[in-house]
Amino acid sequence: MRHTGIVLLLILFGFLSNGQSPSAEEKVKTTFKISANYNTGLNYYGRIDSLHSSGFFPLAELWFNESFYINAAPVFVNNAVESFQYAGTITSAGYQFNSNNKWLGNIYVIKPFYQESTDLVQSALKAQTGMTLTYLNKIINITGGGDVKFSDKTDYGFTAGLDHIIRQQIKDKIVLVIDPSAYINAGTQQFTKSYLKKNSNFLFFPGSEQIVTESAQKFNILSYEFSAPVILAINKFQILFTPAYVIPQNLITVEGRPDLSEKGEKMFYATFGAKMSF
Repeated sequence: MRHTGIVLLLILFGFLSNGQSPSAEEKVKTTFKISANYNTGLNYYGRIDSLHSSGFFPLAELWFNESFYINAAPVFVNNAVESFQYAGTITSAGYQFNSNNKWLGNIYVIKPFYQESTDLVQSALKAQTGMTLTYLNKIINITGGGDVKFSDKTDYGFTAGLDHIIRQQIKDKIVLVIDPSAYINAGTQQFTKSYLKKNSNFLFFPGSEQIVTESAQKFNILSYEFSAPVILAINKFQILFTPAYVIPQNLITVEGRPDLSEKGEKMFYATFGAKMSF
């Protein structure tokens, strides 16, 4: 699952639905939000597990004001082998800011707690921190961001995207928001490479040969992703729907070892959800 897209839209919607900046009283108000979400195709930049798992994840959010938040989401996996199997919990904390409705930013830290037995591709992630910054305008919004991912090794990521928000006020307290988006995701990849090394001759003795394996890191494009998040807000209740299409790039393959190679494919998937604010 890509974190940037839908999270960014929900942050944007917090400002769009009000139509103005929060008052001084609203800025110190603590808000609790809870949602239930279902994803038809769990993936990590288009990388998937061999069972093509889907997932259900309730999400609880605590906003201390309009900027500071913490949340947690237990993830339950469904596939041909497991039904509603608990895979782990993803927690995060962050700070969002809006500058005169021109710049929107989000600084975050993510800490997942996956079960050792889970086969999800993203379960190797131990922690992640990053920042996104969006320039807002009436024609098209421009987003850029970077992150650092911690697993057994450290990887660095970059994302860039374009989106255009369509907001329709249906009734007094009913708002429809659609946000067609296109993103490119890039980052470092860790892999090993092996080659045959021939030692030089010594006197009259022929040189020997040995296989040398080295670790390497390369910065690559990881995926292209297109989505159109939809939010229907009815007072404090929201219905969420995000259809998406992801195209993975530069999958790591290990010759003769499909078990060590990345699995990925072009795929349509969707996220359905419902959220309530208190």
